[in-house]
Amino acid sequence: MALTPQNNQAFLREVDDELRRDQLTSFWERYGRWTIAAIVVALAAFAGFLYWQHRRTEAAGVEGEQLQAAYDALGAGQADQANKALAPIAGSGREGYRALALMTQADILLGKKQDKAAAALFAKIAADASLAQPFRDIALIRQTTAEFDTLKPQVVIERLRPLAVPGNAYFGSAGELVAIAYLDTGRKDLAGRLFGQLAQSDTVPDSIRQRAVQMAGTMGVDTAGADGGANVRIVSPASAAAAQSKEAPAQ
Repeated sequence: MALTPQNNQAFLREVDDELRRDQLTSFWERYGRWTIAAIVVALAAFAGFLYWQHRRTEAAGVEGEQLQAAYDALGAGQADQANKALAPIAGSGREGYRALALMTQADILLGKKQDKAAAALFAKIAADASLAQPFRDIALIRQTTAEFDTLKPQVVIERLRPLAVPGNAYFGSAGELVAIAYLDTGRKDLAGRLFGQLAQSDTVPDSIRQRAVQMAGTMGVDTAGADGGANVRIVSPASAAAAQSKEAPAQ
């Protein structure tokens, strides 16, 4: 007896459904255990990641408290106690905490007049490629400051010249050291220009700007009216005296 079109479609659907069930059963018999194992491994890995993240956040909180305890001890004049609190953080895998701990330890050494040991610790930070560049830059400046009296001026210039430019975050500290080194090498022209730029920079700390104004003035550098040192000009003593005489009121 021939099948009607509707019965034929129903028959084909039943055959198709049966084929799908057979394929699924065959797949499950062949790969079912491996599929379950893969799911279990993925869930375990995800759970492990969540636990690691939780532990990392928890440990960061502990290190933050230890760092604060060290600062509190320093504020109370207990340098040795602060050093003990800093010791575990100085070996931390968290770059920011490690850098802060090491620099604070170096500052403690400076307070004890152990400049050579402090400079070595700052140098360690400056050479650590895993740290963010701002940490390394400030450590290089602090290292240079700690050993400035023992360095040749040219070493200071070569070391800090990349930072001693207007616009750099550490232009004030690096620029002042480089300008002094220029003076020590007899390059008053370069020193005067750099002091002039420092004096006119809005981003340099006021204490450094005031010293720069004084130093620039002794070398005849006009620091008035320019923005960022772009128009710094050298003023000879003769021309300065002439300008003052023109501006003086008649007697």
